[in-house]
Amino acid sequence: MSIFSSLNISGSALTAQRLRMDVTANNIANAETTRTASGGPYRREEVVFTPIEAPRVSTVFSRGRPTDLSEGGVRVSAIVEDEAPPRMVYEPGHPDADAEGYVAYPDIDVVTEMTDMISATRAYEANVSAINAAKSMATKALEIARG
Repeated sequence: MSIFSSLNISGSALTAQRLRMDVTANNIANAETTRTASGGPYRREEVVFTPIEAPRVSTVFSRGRPTDLSEGGVRVSAIVEDEAPPRMVYEPGHPDADAEGYVAYPDIDVVTEMTDMISATRAYEANVSAINAAKSMATKALEIARG
């Protein structure tokens, strides 16, 4: 396993969580968007993560000697639109109101979006801490080699 493997794994998580924060911010920004280029209200989006497969450590070490592990991590496999129906609000004077006076708004709960944003932020911070720990370990290893 390379000394840089943990940096690459945490780096993949930073990239994935940053995209998750961007998508969540976009959902919040469009919580009141009633008209899109494709027609109808904005649809909430969600990020789908997939692990980057790596051999299990127990499998590698059971062969009698440690061998090189390929790197793991996470990647974004898709950004999917929520299929929930729009929230219908009675606003007969609104330019996007239907014949009965209802406007279709995105089914976005800002509290849920803020919770997702906090979760993404915490995951991002945890991976920054992991990177800092790996850097510290590499520095200590270099100090040993110099000594």
